[in-house]
Amino acid sequence: MASGNPLFNEKAYQQAMNRTEAAMTLQGTINKTFFLLLLCAIAGMIAFNRPALTAFMWPVTILTFVIALIVIFSKRTAPILAPVYALGEGFVLGGISAIYNAQYQGIVFQAVAITLLVFFTMLFLYKTRIIKVTRGLAIGIVSATSAIALFYVISFVLMLFGVNVSYFSSTSLLSIGINVVICGVAAFNFLLDFHFIDELTSQVSAPKYMEWYAGFSLLVTLVWLYLEILRLLGRVNSRN
Repeated sequence: MASGNPLFNEKAYQQAMNRTEAAMTLQGTINKTFFLLLLCAIAGMIAFNRPALTAFMWPVTILTFVIALIVIFSKRTAPILAPVYALGEGFVLGGISAIYNAQYQGIVFQAVAITLLVFFTMLFLYKTRIIKVTRGLAIGIVSATSAIALFYVISFVLMLFGVNVSYFSSTSLLSIGINVVICGVAAFNFLLDFHFIDELTSQVSAPKYMEWYAGFSLLVTLVWLYLEILRLLGRVNSRN
């Protein structure tokens, strides 16, 4: 079953199967994911508490994006580059968070708390099978995620040509509603990701380095959800 996370797809794992290396495990994946989260949090706190470092945000953003592409297309590099990506992404998030916090005091703590709450809630829903990952659910989430990605790409291209995309600066109820839907789609991606990891660690023998790749992919979803929640809280606060 395909995952809604574009980094978490069957082709990625098919390329890594049937190797003679140590096998990927669920516990190993969990450990790697939390380690990457720790690195991201440390880098984020450093950037958050040192506003002068935001001058380096764009170079780090570009470097982090390049590293992400390398990991996606060369998964064997994940054990080395995934931690580097986590540090870079944390630095960027710390800078963005500092900007939001300067406008709305306490918003960052709220966004982090809500993001973690959503993550563990989705993990609970998956483990208890309260929400079952069916083919229909997967198709729906994949379709929604693809539509959102297309919207962001088109918006980015339009902004490069000087066209203002009002959604990103608007605080209207419509923009807030769209933001809530996007947060929901990001959250439901976790169900597909958990299911996909579960299938691979229990039914096939993927190489050990895929634990790092899986952690990297989950981190991407967490970052996406955090940024959307931060944007949503910013919109809500601006209307008060």
